[in-house]
Amino acid sequence: MAGRLQHKVALITGATSGIGEATARVFAAQGAQLLIAARSTEKGEALAAQLSEEFGVQVIFKRTDIMIESDIAAAVDAAMTAFGQLDCLFNNAGAGERSSAESVTEDEFAHAMRLLVGAPVFGIKHAARVMKSTGGGSIINNASIAAHRYAQGGYLYSGAKAAVSHLTRLAGVELGPWNIRVNAISPGAIATPIFWGGSARAQTLSDAENEAKMAKLEGNLAKATPIPRSGLALDIANAALFLASDESSYINSHDLVVDGGRIAMFNEKSS
Repeated sequence: MAGRLQHKVALITGATSGIGEATARVFAAQGAQLLIAARSTEKGEALAAQLSEEFGVQVIFKRTDIMIESDIAAAVDAAMTAFGQLDCLFNNAGAGERSSAESVTEDEFAHAMRLLVGAPVFGIKHAARVMKSTGGGSIINNASIAAHRYAQGGYLYSGAKAAVSHLTRLAGVELGPWNIRVNAISPGAIATPIFWGGSARAQTLSDAENEAKMAKLEGNLAKATPIPRSGLALDIANAALFLASDESSYINSHDLVVDGGRIAMFNEKSS
């Protein structure tokens, strides 16, 4: 039985941990050929080899710093060189931050905007450049429920994700005539290492320590939504699969909230 992404090529940023890694696994299982992009060469090459062997698809790794536009362009070009097409870009990579309206610094602002807004902006730019010549494609941006509600993330993080959500709509309108769909996913309370410092911090801990932190986190997050369980990276990966597939061919400029109903519960409690 053919997979839902058979004959498609996808590029996933931040692909060596959390949501990115889960999405890479789901996409490979559904037949996509992949370019996985991240900063950790060791983890990236190991994951690419593992996915290729497990699912029988071609997966290549490209070391990419999403803070640098030329790195993003090089990742897109590497996908084109290896596969001759790019059907999906998942602008997934990012990180949390803690700031407030009264304490924010110039350096914090510049870093958050470049990481959380600049990376998808330039990802869209370079993906569109090649998708226009190959008949279109699907661009997916990782936003957040922090884009929609107060107290779901840090001050700059929330503002940046709101920008991503709106830029998604604008880009979808602008690129739609070339059959390039641009959508976002707004995750809710998803259990990933971002809660204890991101993938870099997780790499400094043992497997047992990470497993213990994850189990505790999942228990806490299960109390944060009407559905009594934590959100999982797989939940976001499955949403990305839908948006990458032909099943969503008439969905454009949309921000898909995947939060177990947290937004509704938050509104109810705060009303």
